[in-house]
Amino acid sequence: MTSRSRLDPPGTYVFDGPTSRRGHHMNKLFMSLRGGNARREFCANEAAYCRKFGLSAEQTTAILGRDWRAMLDLGGSIFYLYKLACMDGLTLQYLGGVFTGMSEAEFKAAMLAGGRTDV
Repeated sequence: MTSRSRLDPPGTYVFDGPTSRRGHHMNKLFMSLRGGNARREFCANEAAYCRKFGLSAEQTTAILGRDWRAMLDLGGSIFYLYKLACMDGLTLQYLGGVFTGMSEAEFKAAMLAGGRTDV
């Protein structure tokens, strides 16, 4: 009997060492958004704020376009990029829906019913 590794479950993003290194600067930006001054500076000029953190062009494009999947693919941690989502008034359930191809309501209902059944 063969099985997938616990570290590579289908339909999930694994945030490991290489992913962490790839997204380090982007995740530092996200974590900075905990501070009120940083949030105000980000809102005043998002592109300039991204430049302060030395992001790649792809990371900057993903952030400015709120391409949540791309942010994960480029090394973002869901726990960190949620800081940006909060600034946009979005919920963790909204992001869960984005990452699973569901609406926010569908994702919330799936979680209340005991979790996803497609993985």
